[in-house]
Amino acid sequence: MAHASDGRGLEFRLPDLGEGLTEAEIVRWLVEVGDVVAVDQPVVEVETAKAMVEVPCPYGGVVTARFGEEGTELPVGAPLVTVAVGEDGADTGAGPARDAGAAGAAGAPPAGSPAEAPAAGTTAETPAAGMTAEAPAAGTTAEGSGNVLVGYGTSEAPARRRRVRPPDRRTATGTAGSANGRVRTAEPPDGPVPVISPLVRRLARHNDLDLRELTGSGPDGLILRADVEYALRAAAAQGGRTADQQPSTGRVPAAPSAAAPSDGVRVPLKGVRGAVADKLSRSRREIPDATCWVDADATELMRARAAMNASGGPKISLVALLARICTAALARFPELNSTVDTEAREIVRLEQVHLGFAAQTDRGLVVPVVRDAHARNAEGLTAEFARLTEAARAGRLTPGELTGGTFTLNNYGVFGVDGSTPIINHPEAAMLGVGRIVPKPWVHEGELAVRQVVQLSLTFDHRVCDGGVAGGFLRYVADCVEQPAVLLRTL
Repeated sequence: MAHASDGRGLEFRLPDLGEGLTEAEIVRWLVEVGDVVAVDQPVVEVETAKAMVEVPCPYGGVVTARFGEEGTELPVGAPLVTVAVGEDGADTGAGPARDAGAAGAAGAPPAGSPAEAPAAGTTAETPAAGMTAEAPAAGTTAEGSGNVLVGYGTSEAPARRRRVRPPDRRTATGTAGSANGRVRTAEPPDGPVPVISPLVRRLARHNDLDLRELTGSGPDGLILRADVEYALRAAAAQGGRTADQQPSTGRVPAAPSAAAPSDGVRVPLKGVRGAVADKLSRSRREIPDATCWVDADATELMRARAAMNASGGPKISLVALLARICTAALARFPELNSTVDTEAREIVRLEQVHLGFAAQTDRGLVVPVVRDAHARNAEGLTAEFARLTEAARAGRLTPGELTGGTFTLNNYGVFGVDGSTPIINHPEAAMLGVGRIVPKPWVHEGELAVRQVVQLSLTFDHRVCDGGVAGGFLRYVADCVEQPAVLLRTL
């Protein structure tokens, strides 16, 4: 999204991030006014209803303005930054392309060579010497940051970045960088305080809390969200904060009214939490669900896993074995790997199993998706579960990794509970819930014994099948848990 900006530079607007997303919240600026940026360099980190995303700018040059403070929600198409790319780039109005041959003829170093210091009188609009840029290629992604880099092609970055400050930093920032002209202070020379996520840093900033005064309870002193919330509660209890400075998500508290208590904390339903709320509400409205459950003796499954891990090689996780059982059960009962097309009044049975699994993070509940789970063995499933779980906790899941599931596995036993009636992840047709595995009295081979028992529950869409199919699926899963050798028939 390029727009000419007063003949001096190009205005980069928030691009379409896909998956029907119409807005995003600015979490963290990665550049400041006066910074020199390369083509496809991430300039801002935003949070959508699906994931955290770093947005790259398709232009190379000097950042002359930023639009929006951290914590501000912007619609798709809203201005993000203005980049001065020189006369050639500004006149085209279509992209940051700058001919390397022309640059060489003018005495500039060749593409990819180190940029020299600016000569006296160089303005902030002058791009760094040696910087090259390619025209953006729609639909491509850039690699290297671990995040989604949306909608633009890649290009070589200059060997050295040059930082150019406009004569009056406050004027540039106050004009376009913020709504109130406030100047954002830079981090102290010794670098930023290590926190578990940018959301924790934002929570502290919005409540005027100095992170350097805290001692993190995470590994190597990492500051967790719980540390910040504890400090805010302690400050409030000591009377050091007024009512409008209580912990919040950065939203200005509404004025008290007779209908609402003045001491309440309002948490906006937006971002991941808002997306989860919308999906669960839609599931309850549209899907006539039913739940059946069964207790199973998981002793043999636990022994089989221990034997696998004792034989060497990568360790196999319990959730990977449960996932393998699910895919085998779905092969026998394909009705549950389907979706309902309400407009066509048709049940669509799906061939591939894209297995979602519930993961609790600091940002709320997310459901990453393991693609083609039916084609993966236990080792492959273990590795993919580990990768997606780590990305979920770091807030780095891409929209594509959070959508497209056909069946969900919910291991709520990690929270220490035995059973649940989960809500189906719309538009899927079923979800298998797994409770905690604990020693319980059990009749085994005609005698009372202590066995490892687990409760399994299946919530299913009653439009796609009746109780007989759902019961058959759940009974097969329980049989595989009790006798893992049953799986050999389908391997």
